Amino acid sequence: MQYATTADGVRIAYGTAGKGSSLVRAPSIPFSHTQMEWAQGSGFFDRLAENWSVVQFDPRGTGLSDRNVDDFSLEARLLDLKAVVDHLGLETFALHAVGWSGPVAITYAVRHPERVTHLILDDTQARSQDFMDVPQVRALEHLTGDWDTLLEHVVFTSYGLGRDQAGPYIGYLRACVTQKVAQRVFAAVRQDDVSDLLPQLTMPTLIVQHGGMSKQQVETARDLAARIPDARLVVLEGLMHDDTERIVRAIGDLLGSTLAARPEPPAATRAPQSSVHTILFTDVVGHTSMMRRLGDRAGREVLRGHEELTREVLKRHGGAEVKTMGDGFMASFSSVTGAVECAIALQRAFAARNAATPEPIIIRVGLNAGEPIEEGGDFFGTTVIMAARIAAQAAGGEILASDVVRGLCTGKGFLFADRGEHVMRGFEESVRICEIAWRE
Repeated sequence: MQYATTADGVRIAYGTAGKGSSLVRAPSIPFSHTQMEWAQGSGFFDRLAENWSVVQFDPRGTGLSDRNVDDFSLEARLLDLKAVVDHLGLETFALHAVGWSGPVAITYAVRHPERVTHLILDDTQARSQDFMDVPQVRALEHLTGDWDTLLEHVVFTSYGLGRDQAGPYIGYLRACVTQKVAQRVFAAVRQDDVSDLLPQLTMPTLIVQHGGMSKQQVETARDLAARIPDARLVVLEGLMHDDTERIVRAIGDLLGSTLAARPEPPAATRAPQSSVHTILFTDVVGHTSMMRRLGDRAGREVLRGHEELTREVLKRHGGAEVKTMGDGFMASFSSVTGAVECAIALQRAFAARNAATPEPIIIRVGLNAGEPIEEGGDFFGTTVIMAARIAAQAAGGEILASDVVRGLCTGKGFLFADRGEHVMRGFEESVRICEIAWRE
């Protein structure tokens, strides 16, 4: 991620990948976190980057961009897009807008037709009130004061997932934006109406709409296509992020790119599936010296107590034991909140035990969240390796976590202390680490 600064002084985070002609993506505000979306996505960004130089930014108030912002007007959000493309020196580019970024992209394209070669409007509308009038959205408006319930309904409406499956997606939404900023965004975007600009669009335009959202939104997309000269409309089945290959191919048709076919691999050779998990590592500090001092039998008895207590706490907090290394554990969680709560409970449980026994067990804990590869009940990949490296950085009695974990826990009441950036063994780029407070 890199940064560009807007004319009103807001720092906008953006990422780039790929090569070829430029494709700038303006994600829907307020739920944007480019770094996490790119890392945990379904390969959509990678597929785009095979053919184009892809740029995506976090609008003001969201993701890794500046959060302390008050102005979310259409003109202010236009400054975000302008800052990124000017900072990169892009003379011409295709513009791909998603959701509530549609009016921003339409306005920019009308004002700068010499720079926008193609326009892609993805599940969006020219007048935001058209989206607000959808019955499901009207129901959501009543929940803006109940943040937890609102996020559950957003996940259900956008992804079709119930409460049992929604945990990682809700964690992502929490990392994108705070409740206070989201409420300001909701109030601002409902004023957007660029309907009068539609006939002025002169570049080739693609409109993508998922039919599973609502019939009303499909009709809005048809009206959008009818009012933009020579616009193409593609209606896809399902909800958001369904059938991303068809979206990529539709973009390729618009931009004139010939994409390589992507046949489904045979079941026998299909790669292991991945999903978002929080990985937790524990380690007994001073294990070797303890075994040397107590001897194998007595030392093993102490470790047996450590194993029993750890398994009890893991079970209580929904952790799945992946493996034990004799003096430590690796566990996975589908909920980042559950993983952090478990880490705190582990330290408190061992502190209580140590106060009542002459042979203390001091542990350190490391946490990281991401999309590891799951195969045969075990987990592999950089998410796991980074979690182990973070645990190795901790001192006895400490809980250290990656900044991704901190972001996913925004608003949950945990106390994080910044421990700075570290370059881990085997990794070229540094990672920011935070310490989690656990003492009462």
